[in-house]
Amino acid sequence: MDMVESGEVSELIYNKISENKDALARTYNSSKSSIGYFYIDDLLPKDLALKLSEVFPDKTEMKCLKSIREYKYVSAQMDKHNKLLENVIYAFQDYRIVNLIGNICNINTLFADESLYAGGISLMAKHNFLHPHLDNSHDAKRQRWRVLNLLYYVTPNWELEHGGHLELWPNGLKKEPVEIESKFNRLVVMATHSKSWHSVNKVKVDSSRRCISNYYFNDLPLRASDKFHVTKFRGRPGDTLKNLILDADASLRMLIRKVFKKGIRKNPHIYKKNK
Repeated sequence: MDMVESGEVSELIYNKISENKDALARTYNSSKSSIGYFYIDDLLPKDLALKLSEVFPDKTEMKCLKSIREYKYVSAQMDKHNKLLENVIYAFQDYRIVNLIGNICNINTLFADESLYAGGISLMAKHNFLHPHLDNSHDAKRQRWRVLNLLYYVTPNWELEHGGHLELWPNGLKKEPVEIESKFNRLVVMATHSKSWHSVNKVKVDSSRRCISNYYFNDLPLRASDKFHVTKFRGRPGDTLKNLILDADASLRMLIRKVFKKGIRKNPHIYKKNK
């Protein structure tokens, strides 16, 4: 396949979402009292989605994040990878798509993030996981509120028994989560606010789940009661000790941010473009 430009991908994404916008809006509206979300399958033509999987970097070319909180591989420095991946990431930032998704979710004035703060691409291999957490409430400059998370999955033949699926916890961490499969060529859009706990269950197979992600921001939070917070992690149900450790970890990082508004170091997970 010849290189597909960002504008061409935007047209494909826009048309697919637009054709299904009424059904997507109903799904989001029915869930937004807890954690609003929707998903759409077969987002892009199959040959294009397959190409994205083929050109996805190996985990050795990505940054490994391994701690009690998470275990995964990420990258936002897109000029180190195949150009097609960058074109698709920025296709989701086309103003028509941003506005269309804003209309579906009834959110005015959304902003995409050219710096890909905490976005970009991620890979989860065997035994990788992401514990229940709340995303950082703001952008890198702490000027706008993070309100939507876009996750586009590009691993062919990824099945339910493989693990590595998104979990939403609309009723809190003591109740069962809603599991959303990381199906090939599926886009998931979910709201991020002070109650949108989510996680990724452990990958069980010797393979890699690949994801392309973006965040949308707003001048206002989704909930009037929301306050600034760092990324907060918790253990899974029954992990009492892990909960205590992760709660202390979040409290310490919040204390640091109260003293140093923008943190004590610049977050490295942004796209540093050559000028």
